[in-house]
Amino acid sequence: MNKETEDIKVIREMMEKSSKFFSLNGLSLVFAGIIACTGAAFEHFYRLKTVSMIYYFYPQNIIVIADAFVIFLLAVGVITWFCWRKSKKNYLPLFNNVTRNAAYSLLIPLITGGVLAVIFLIRNAAGMTAPITLIFYGLALLNASKYTFKEIHYLGICEIIVGLLAAIFIYHGLLFWTIGFGILHIIFGFFMYFKHDR
Repeated sequence: MNKETEDIKVIREMMEKSSKFFSLNGLSLVFAGIIACTGAAFEHFYRLKTVSMIYYFYPQNIIVIADAFVIFLLAVGVITWFCWRKSKKNYLPLFNNVTRNAAYSLLIPLITGGVLAVIFLIRNAAGMTAPITLIFYGLALLNASKYTFKEIHYLGICEIIVGLLAAIFIYHGLLFWTIGFGILHIIFGFFMYFKHDR
């Protein structure tokens, strides 16, 4: 009876490994959060030095857009590197059908939110960019969470809540953006690290 139970457990674990992306590392989220906080600090001090606020799509605000783009690239790079290290350590493939499905589920809402945020920037409604990016990022995480750890599902819900608060308190978008992309990533990252990675 014990052998049968063990066999069932092994089969279940094998099925989970083939259908879930377990190479996501908690520390990657921590570092992505730190990068987001650093980028938000740069934007804050840049705003203090310029007369024009981000609420208008003036040419000088290209620096702010470039800042957001650099944050995104650095965060994706850090997460990919940590995932590669963990998958190598556990002898798991980094790129397979599960990874592709997770990426597809993540990117559709993410790209949609990014395009919508740019449209609002062009239409001089940049105050909506923080809520839009947070809400669509939360939806992207919810969409992709079925392929990875359940903590990503709860992170997605938290991102949506912070995004809705950013829509209510429209003039404090940078603060909520820092909470969503920075602090929440750090909190969930440490939680996942101590639960799954140590």
